[in-house]
Amino acid sequence: MKRIAAVAAILSLAACAVGPNYYPALGPRGASGKFDAAARVVFDQSDAPAVWWRLYNDPVLDKLIEQAFINNTDIRVANANLRQARAVLSESRAGRLPTTTTSGSAEYRRFGGYQASGATFGGGATGTSGIPAKPRATFQSEVFSAGLDVSYEIDLFGRITRLIQASRADYEALAAVRDTTRITVAAETARAYADACSAAAQIAVARQSLDVQNQTFDLTERLYTAGRGTPLDVARARAQLETTRATVPGFVAARQGGLYRLAVLTGQTPETVIPEANACNRAPLLARPLPVGDGAALLRRRPDIREADRRFAAETARIGVAKADLFPRITIGGGVSSSAFKVGDLGKSASVAYNIGPLLSWSFPNISVVLARITQAKASAEAAVATYDGTVLAALQETEEALANYAGERDRNEALRAARDQSAEAVRIVRLRYGAGAESFINVLDSERTLSTANADLAASDAQLVTNQIAVFKALGGGWETAPEPVVQPYHGRLRHRLPGDIVG
Repeated sequence: MKRIAAVAAILSLAACAVGPNYYPALGPRGASGKFDAAARVVFDQSDAPAVWWRLYNDPVLDKLIEQAFINNTDIRVANANLRQARAVLSESRAGRLPTTTTSGSAEYRRFGGYQASGATFGGGATGTSGIPAKPRATFQSEVFSAGLDVSYEIDLFGRITRLIQASRADYEALAAVRDTTRITVAAETARAYADACSAAAQIAVARQSLDVQNQTFDLTERLYTAGRGTPLDVARARAQLETTRATVPGFVAARQGGLYRLAVLTGQTPETVIPEANACNRAPLLARPLPVGDGAALLRRRPDIREADRRFAAETARIGVAKADLFPRITIGGGVSSSAFKVGDLGKSASVAYNIGPLLSWSFPNISVVLARITQAKASAEAAVATYDGTVLAALQETEEALANYAGERDRNEALRAARDQSAEAVRIVRLRYGAGAESFINVLDSERTLSTANADLAASDAQLVTNQIAVFKALGGGWETAPEPVVQPYHGRLRHRLPGDIVG
């Protein structure tokens, strides 16, 4: 009973882990309040939905983002890194299990020596008494042996516990990295799709302006032929027509660029044309107020903040790992072995030997090294706290800037829309007056140039507005919660060049 009580007392100490326990970092003061930009502009104060892209009611966009979640290469890399961290965590947990070693051998041995006065000497032909020795008969036999050794480290000071805590925090940090990658991929996919659609809309606006200016140019030529115009009027009309025509190739290139990016984001080669995206001619634009929530929701939702918190937890646990080296490690070990001249005799009581007992190891002579490692671990934890604070501040800054940029572009878009409407009315009036001979051709050209510029500015603003909307949703950190798992591509057979001796399996 005394032995059982002693073992129980030792094992109860295993629950004690040296080093500081993890507590969440407080973060910068005031980080969980309402956004400053949202207080000055009308926004929806409810939390942003996880699948924010569905607010656009665009099935094509939904499908593209789902394809990107499954096939995007960056997400596949992040997922593989996460599986690697999960394996490291399993390895750390295995430290709580006993370590076993098995052995077995079969040998052919030869025994021999010299014999004098009944004593056997293996060192020469003369005994210690000076009496000449004579060789004794040699003995040759097969010897078989088998053994099993078991060792278990008693986690008296929590070294293994802290290692598991650090590995778990590292795993959770990489899970947050994977979620951050998902957010980025979702936002970039939506942006590439919106860019392609916006470029198509700008192409349509430019071609509409070309049609109008073609009509004006034709009218100018007819008037000149009829004697009511001058060569200068014709040249000016032609110059304005070609200036507008020159904007079309840039929009076409921008559209192709968006389609190329979209293909790569969804795991395809750039030249792959996605039919649904290729047919889009108008960017998805959310007309309702954006749901933004507050700083508290942002802190809960953004994976990069969670990653920084998990990095801090891991560094806190590593302080305990370093401090545990100040104390001895106690390992309980035992073994059983059997040796015999015949295989059939293995395991019989006469051939069995066993041992059991504790093993004590301590790095006391190198305590200065241990203290240096503790200082390093504390400094790493201090840096992790600062990184967490910086991550929170950067997230708040990104969100505030995104909200301010969106609010500013929305106001600008409304003003440009009103300017476009007034320019269209001015063109209608000046054409009527020019046809009646009450207005000069210069005024016609100026009004049409103004309308063309207004249409182009409004189309560009529409494109920027949807880009700013996507930036807001990306800053708010949603989009990773319900993402499907990516496709795991087999790597067997993908390595074309192998070095001699490489293991393939």
